[in-house]
Amino acid sequence: MSAGKLIDVLDKMDRLHEMLLALCEKKADIIKQNDMDGLDQLLKDEQKYTAAIQTMEAERQREAERMAGKAEATIAECIQSATGADKERLAELQASLLNRLEQLKEINDLNQKLIYQSLQFVSMSMSMLQPQPAQATYTHPAKGSGQQVKRSMFDSQV
Repeated sequence: MSAGKLIDVLDKMDRLHEMLLALCEKKADIIKQNDMDGLDQLLKDEQKYTAAIQTMEAERQREAERMAGKAEATIAECIQSATGADKERLAELQASLLNRLEQLKEINDLNQKLIYQSLQFVSMSMSMLQPQPAQATYTHPAKGSGQQVKRSMFDSQV
């Protein structure tokens, strides 16, 4: 059975993953520059590619089931049932997709760490601007009844 349609679907998936990988690499730079508008637009673009990849994955599953003759067929099973040039091309596409997915995983891990560091920096900056009142280990009940000192963003005395 010909694997032409499956090869087309896998080729499209490979190109979509390549474009998504480029976006993820660009995301690291945007995070480093603290460009929130750019990050927002990039996330919208990522969602478009992710939706397209999900659509292509459903098509890949249909074609793999048709080619292998069983439900939930894998690309490896399709490679076994293919012959000649189709078999080689399917193996190339499988290797390329696996490589791109591994790269995506690495870049996403890096981006996650960058975002975590940014959040830590924001938290530290906020705590420096609005320090918490010193916590006493013991206060006399009569002195602490109902009176609480309100602190503003900047502690100052006139």
